[in-house]
Amino acid sequence: MSTHDDGFDQPTTKLSAGQFDGSGFSSGTGYAPAPLEPPADFDGGDGEENRWHGGLDFGLLILRVVLGGTMAAHGLQKLFGLFDGPGIGGFASALTGMGYTSQTTLLSWITGIAELGGGVLLVLGLFTPLGAAAILGVAVNIIYAKFAAGGRFFTGDGAGFEYELFIGLTAFALLFTGSGRAAIDKNTPWRRKPLPYALLGLLLAGAASAVVIVLFR
Repeated sequence: MSTHDDGFDQPTTKLSAGQFDGSGFSSGTGYAPAPLEPPADFDGGDGEENRWHGGLDFGLLILRVVLGGTMAAHGLQKLFGLFDGPGIGGFASALTGMGYTSQTTLLSWITGIAELGGGVLLVLGLFTPLGAAAILGVAVNIIYAKFAAGGRFFTGDGAGFEYELFIGLTAFALLFTGSGRAAIDKNTPWRRKPLPYALLGLLLAGAASAVVIVLFR
C-alpha cells in the first residue's frame, strides 16, 4: 500500500547515490521529482480572454471597408467627377482656394490617385501599411491647408478640419493594428508584426506631406 497519494502523479528522475533531491533530504529510493514543463499552448498567464479572437478581425474589417470605401469614392469624385464630384478641374480650383498655387492640376491627380488607390488597398487588406499611409498623407495635407487658411475645428461651411482629422487618425490606427486576418495580407510579415511597417508608413506619409507642402504651396 502506498503511504503517499496526493492525486498527482509527478514524473521522476533517477538520482545517483549520495545525491540530494533539493528538498534538504537525501532520497532513499534514488528518485526525485522532475521539473514540470508548461504545456505547449501555455499563454504565459494572460488568460484566454487576452488572446486574439475573431471579433477583432471583424472589427478591423469594418474599419478598413468603411475608411477605404469612403476614400476610394472621394478619389473617384476627384478623378472622374463621379458621385457629383468636382472632377480634376473643379478640385484644382478648390486647391487654389486652399493656398496651393503651383501645379494644382498635377496635385489633383496625385490626391485622387492616393485616395482611390489607398482606399482600394484598405478594402482588400492588401499592402495595408501602404494604403493607410496614402490616406494619412492626404489627410495631413488637407488639415494643414485648412489650418493655415484660418480654418477652425468645427465650421458649417466645410472649412473645418474635424472630418479630415478623423480620417487621418483612423488611418493612423490601422497602420499600427494591421489589417487583421480577414484580409489578403493575412500571411504577410506586416500583418503579423505591424509595428516596424507602421513606422515605415509614418515616414512615407510624413515625407510625402512635406514634399507636397514645399513644392505646391
